[in-house]
Amino acid sequence: MSIAQTWLSTTPPPNTWPRPPAAIPNARLVEPSVGARVCVAGLVLVRQRPGTAKGVIFLTLEDETGTCNVVVWAKVYERFRRAVIAGRLLRVTGRLQREADVVHVVAEEIEDISPMLDRLLDPAFRFDGTRAGDQP
Repeated sequence: MSIAQTWLSTTPPPNTWPRPPAAIPNARLVEPSVGARVCVAGLVLVRQRPGTAKGVIFLTLEDETGTCNVVVWAKVYERFRRAVIAGRLLRVTGRLQREADVVHVVAEEIEDISPMLDRLLDPAFRFDGTRAGDQP
């Protein structure tokens, strides 16, 4: 198994909600090299669109291991507007940036995976033991 595969197919702790397919845990974002294409997923904690940022949107996503900063350029925002505005649980694919101890993912693709969160709220939901690497 290559190093890249290990970043994308981690096994979640027992009895935790299933990770979205092919998403690296936020705590492991220090491992890939700068410029690597990564996929992160998490609950949307913060959406910021400062007036001085020339249309750039900043998202903060949280998974079970920590938080991740996401930079969404204006062109990417226009393409994935609905997900950025309405998504409660997002999967973001993009390039890793690291400056000192600050890590960002510059978004290339954004997917609203909120229905996965809704499934977890269903009282009939039972964790089936599926690992991230097992999902399609």
